[in-house]
Amino acid sequence: MQERLQKLLARAGVGSRRKNEELIKAGRVAVNGVVATLGDSADPNTDTITLDNEQIRFQKYQYIMLNKPKGIISSTDDEEGRETVRDLVDVEGHLFTVGRLDKQSEGLILLTNDGELAHRMTHPRYGHSKEYHVWVERRPSHEDLARWRNGIELDGQKTLPVKIKVLDDSGYATELLITMREGRKRQIRKVAALLGHPVRKLVRQKIGPLTLKDLESGKWRELTEREVKSLYKTAKVGSPQERHFGKKKPKSIRGQEGSGRPRRGNSNKSKKRRG
Repeated sequence: MQERLQKLLARAGVGSRRKNEELIKAGRVAVNGVVATLGDSADPNTDTITLDNEQIRFQKYQYIMLNKPKGIISSTDDEEGRETVRDLVDVEGHLFTVGRLDKQSEGLILLTNDGELAHRMTHPRYGHSKEYHVWVERRPSHEDLARWRNGIELDGQKTLPVKIKVLDDSGYATELLITMREGRKRQIRKVAALLGHPVRKLVRQKIGPLTLKDLESGKWRELTEREVKSLYKTAKVGSPQERHFGKKKPKSIRGQEGSGRPRRGNSNKSKKRRG
């Protein structure tokens, strides 16, 4: 899609639109080897855009929401050859996994090639909230729920406080809504087992500002522009352009294609790709 040059340069982090207009007027911008004039447009996917004879490279950052089904490995690669979340997402390039789930658990996972944002969303020091629907055996007592909420000794270290709401305790299994900012390996399953109420089913519904909503199991979609911006805000990082150009301009000028409408994938037709 063609856009005005000053807008493309701004998206690449070169400068403000007004500053970019001055660069164009000064004859410093060219499209496919031809010096551009104010009002010209270009398509970054098909045209070569240069500033002072240096090509501006537009990198597409991927932000993908996946509803992981039961039986799938959260890693992007597996030495044993088991099916992973990467096999379900039919896009090229390396992707980081944000918010891993064990093989038997289901729900929301974020995949992205934005390394800094992935680090901010996964490192325990930042403590971003996650929300789970959990079905446990029998009915936990008020005492058990209080211990769970306040923290319990697990692997030699007390867990952080969590929020727990009982959604349904009318059957053999009790449905709980658990919100937590900690994410040790298999933490919910281990704590539930210690209290005598093993987990029968676990589905993550939220990571930070992202909500699974009606995305079907095994399917994925690209995040909307609004969702991506909400992630930047939650992770307290700027956009890739702001991070790359905010303090020091690198030797090669790099930008990104912005996220548009969500693109949906079909896990049944995906080929296996290793991250």
